[in-house]
Amino acid sequence: MTYGYWNKILKVDLSNQHIGVDEPGDIFYRRYFGGAGVVAYYLLKELPRGVDAFGPDNVLVFAPGVLTGQPLGGAGRNCVGTKSPLTGGAAKSEVGGFWGAELKRAGYDAIVITGRSEHPVYLWIHDGEVEIRDASHLWGQNTKETQEMIRSELGDRLIRVAQVGPGGENRVRFACVINDLKEAAGRGGTGAVMGSKNLKAIAVRGHQTPEAADPVKVREMGKWLAANYEKLALAMHEYGTGVALQGSTLTGNLPTRNFRDGYFAAAEQISAETVKETIGVGMEGCYACPIRCKKVVKVDDPYNVDPAYGGPEYETLASFGSNCGISDLKAVAMANQLCNAYSLDTISAGGTMAFAMECFENGLLTLEDTEGLELRFGNAPAMLKMLEMIARRRGLGDVLAEGSRIAARRIGLDADRYSLQVKGVEFGMHEPRLKRGLGLGYAVAAVGADHGTGFHDTMAEQRVGEGLKTLGILEPMRADDLSYRKVGVFARVHQLAIARDCLVMCTFLPWNAQQLVDMTVAVTGWKTSLWELMLLGERVITMNRALNVREGLTADDDRLPERFFTGTTEGALSNKPMNREEVERAKHAYYRLMGWDPETGVPTPEKLGELAIEWVEEALPSR
Repeated sequence: MTYGYWNKILKVDLSNQHIGVDEPGDIFYRRYFGGAGVVAYYLLKELPRGVDAFGPDNVLVFAPGVLTGQPLGGAGRNCVGTKSPLTGGAAKSEVGGFWGAELKRAGYDAIVITGRSEHPVYLWIHDGEVEIRDASHLWGQNTKETQEMIRSELGDRLIRVAQVGPGGENRVRFACVINDLKEAAGRGGTGAVMGSKNLKAIAVRGHQTPEAADPVKVREMGKWLAANYEKLALAMHEYGTGVALQGSTLTGNLPTRNFRDGYFAAAEQISAETVKETIGVGMEGCYACPIRCKKVVKVDDPYNVDPAYGGPEYETLASFGSNCGISDLKAVAMANQLCNAYSLDTISAGGTMAFAMECFENGLLTLEDTEGLELRFGNAPAMLKMLEMIARRRGLGDVLAEGSRIAARRIGLDADRYSLQVKGVEFGMHEPRLKRGLGLGYAVAAVGADHGTGFHDTMAEQRVGEGLKTLGILEPMRADDLSYRKVGVFARVHQLAIARDCLVMCTFLPWNAQQLVDMTVAVTGWKTSLWELMLLGERVITMNRALNVREGLTADDDRLPERFFTGTTEGALSNKPMNREEVERAKHAYYRLMGWDPETGVPTPEKLGELAIEWVEEALPSR
C-alpha cells in the first residue's frame, strides 16, 4: 500500500483535449518525492529541445509533494514549473494557500499540461473526475471576478482556483499563477505560459486525502507546532514578513532605488509594523497552519484596496517601496492588489519598474515614451499607472512587459546597466553586496536571481542555529565572506532548500531538518534520512542544470550585474563592492563541489550515475 500519494499524475493535452493518467510507481516517488522533483523530471522527459516558451509544445507542471494535504503546517503548498519565457531555461516556483492540498484531495499527485487550446478553457478537477470547460466568458476578467464566476458556475464556494489574470493572458513575461487570490507561484513567468496555452484556470475540489503510514505521529507533529509557534514564530504570526525595515536599511540590506543608493530614510513607513498599525485589518493563514502570517489590508482613500487580495509581504514592500523610492504605503498596497488581480510577479514587476525609473532619470526614456508620466523614483501615481500599462501591454508597458533584460535591449543606449537580473529574472529584495553567499546563489541558481533557495548569510554571522549545525555548519561566518568554506555552506543549504521544495514545505515554518525527515517517515513510511533529502536536493539541482545546458545556457549566464561590483551611493555598503574575481572563483568552486565540469558547469557522467539519473545524459551536448 502507498502512503502520502495516489500514484496518479494527470496528463492533459489541450491541443486535442486528451486527458490521461500516468502511474509512475513507487520508485519514482521515492526518487523525486514531488514538487520541484516532479517538475524537473517532466520538463526533462517531455519538453522538446529548443521549443518556444510560448509554443504549444512547452510543458506546464503543477506538483504538490508527498506531504501535501496532511494536517501539518506548511503542507498546503505546490510547485509550478515550465520552460521560462524570461530565461529560456528552467522555471519553478512554490506557492502556498489551499490549492495544492485540494488537488491532492481531488485524487491527483500532479498535473502535466501540454498543447494549446483553440479557445480559452479551464480545467475542473473533482474527486478524480476531470473536465475541460469553456472559459471564453472568463477571459479578460481579473482574478477575483474569475474565482467568483467559477464558484458560482459550479455551485460550490469551497472550490479552490489557480488562475491567470490579464497579465498572464497578455503573456507578460513575468506573469505568475495566482491561487486563492493572494498566493503566487511568482518567479520565471509561469503565468505567461499558462496564458499562452489559453488556459484561464484550474478549479479543484476533493474530499479524500492519501493515508499516512503513521497518522498518530503526523497529528502529534501538527499539535507540537500549534503549541510552540508563539515562541518560535511570534513575529511572523503578528506581522508577517517585513519587520524592522529600519534595521535592514541601516545594514544596507534593503534595496533602494534599483539597488543603487543603499539607504532609505523612510523605511519605517513601509514596514510590517506600520502595515499593522495603519492599513492592516487582520492576518490569515494557509492550509493546516496555525501561524497565520499573511497580511490582510484595506484602504478606502485615495485607492480602493480590497482585503480579498491580502496584503504586501516583504518582497512587495521592498520592490514597490524602497526599490522604487516610494514611501507611500497605501500606493504599495495598491500595487500589490494590481499584481494579484492581473497575476504579475511583484518582484519582477517592481524590479522592472525600478529599471524604467532609472532609465527615465538618466534620459534613456522620455515623456514621449511614457505618455507624459514622470516615471521617476518616488512617483507613486506614475508607478501604478505604468503597472496597469504593463498588464495591458499598452504603450511603454508593452516593452516593460518583456522584463528588464529584453526591455533594455529594445531601449538601447546602455540601458542594460540598469537591468538587475540574472538569466532574465530580476533580483529578490536582498542585497548580495551584504550577503555574499546569497550573491553566489543568485548567480548559479538554475531559475535566475531567486532568493528563496539561497543562503542568507546574516543568519549565521553572529551565531549558528541548530538548523545549520545539522548540516555540519558549526561556526559563525562573516556575511561578506566568500571563501571556499562559504561556497560549501551555500551548496549544503541550497541542497536542503531544494529538497524542501520537493516536499513543498514552507520555508518560514520552524520545522528543522530532522523534523522534515520525521514527518516524511510518518507520512510515507519510508525509512528515509537527512542524507537522502540532501541527495534529493542535489539530484534536482543537477537535473535543472542539465535542462539549462540543453536549452543553450552556459557558465557565462551565471553572472551578476556590473552594479554589484561597485558600492552603493550611500549607506553601509558604500565602500563594500563585490569582487569580480572572487565571485568567479567561487562559481567554479561550486561547480567542482557539485560534480560538474569545473569550467563549464556541465554535469559529468559520474555525477549523473551517482544520482541515479543516467538518462539525463541524453539531454546534454556530445562530450
